[in-house]
Amino acid sequence: GANAVYVERAGTISKIERAFETEEHLRRVVDRMLRTSGRRVDQSSPMVDARLADGSRLNVVLPPLSVDGPAVTIRKFHATGFTVGDLVRQKSLSADAARFLGSSVAGRLNILVSGGTGTGKTTMLNVLSDFIGQDERVVTIEDAVELTPHMHNVVRLETRPPNAEGRGEVMVRDLVRNALRMRPDRIIVGEVRGSETIDMLQAMNTGHEGSLSTVHANSPRDALRRVETMVLLGGTDLPLRAVREQVASSIDLVVHLVRDPIGRRYVTRITEVVGMEGDIVSTADLFSRGNQVLDGSLALPELVSTGLASARLGARYAATPHAPAGTATSGSR
Repeated sequence: GANAVYVERAGTISKIERAFETEEHLRRVVDRMLRTSGRRVDQSSPMVDARLADGSRLNVVLPPLSVDGPAVTIRKFHATGFTVGDLVRQKSLSADAARFLGSSVAGRLNILVSGGTGTGKTTMLNVLSDFIGQDERVVTIEDAVELTPHMHNVVRLETRPPNAEGRGEVMVRDLVRNALRMRPDRIIVGEVRGSETIDMLQAMNTGHEGSLSTVHANSPRDALRRVETMVLLGGTDLPLRAVREQVASSIDLVVHLVRDPIGRRYVTRITEVVGMEGDIVSTADLFSRGNQVLDGSLALPELVSTGLASARLGARYAATPHAPAGTATSGSR
């Protein structure tokens, strides 16, 4: 509402004294912000998600859906963007894990970034995209543009809501299907959460290796289950085993992030999707949080290599010219 304004700084949320004069004042500010985005919010369309001119994300929910008055959320992003070096310095990643992920992207592994809300999935996606070669053609697809890839040949696509007559909607699935006709080397989908999931998996498996996406999930295993569920709910006629085979053959790595109670965001696991074992998708943790290291006065588990990797992944990883020395595998799992 107009009198409840909260700000998050360095992972800590606090209420500030400044407030809007009335709810009508708040509505006028919202309408002014939305004016340049081509989107609207009113009683016939009481929820909206939009991108502001500076790249910030705006979400608005109006009464009666928001019981205590308009709920406005603005997500601002780091002005210059984070680099992999920033994540290592913040202990979001270890140096070894960063080198591994860099080589994995350069080696065109398909990577799914998972985690809850506000864990830094989009930041990680941006960092991973920095390892893509400048000579590659990349298509990014998002509901509202957040990614800032630095390749020369990049096409950024954004969905479009229906107009006041309910026409003209362009969904993520429409854009994924169209992207396949744009001769991309890689496709980056900001988040898979619906029927577009099967199209993304098929793209990963049919000449667009090295593609990236994110999914809301509580663990790497949960991420794969959510992908399965979204494919099945998307209207596909495939049996469950066939869906799991598609998942196992399309996704190579899952990078899982968390946000802890004091606001730190970091990778907890890097998990390989090994393949099928019977009717189950088999996985193996390649990096996980193990030994304790001191971060100020608080202990933060260190992200360390488990020494495990399948022969399949090892062969692909070692083939890239960017693979660091000492790369080894422990055999299939």
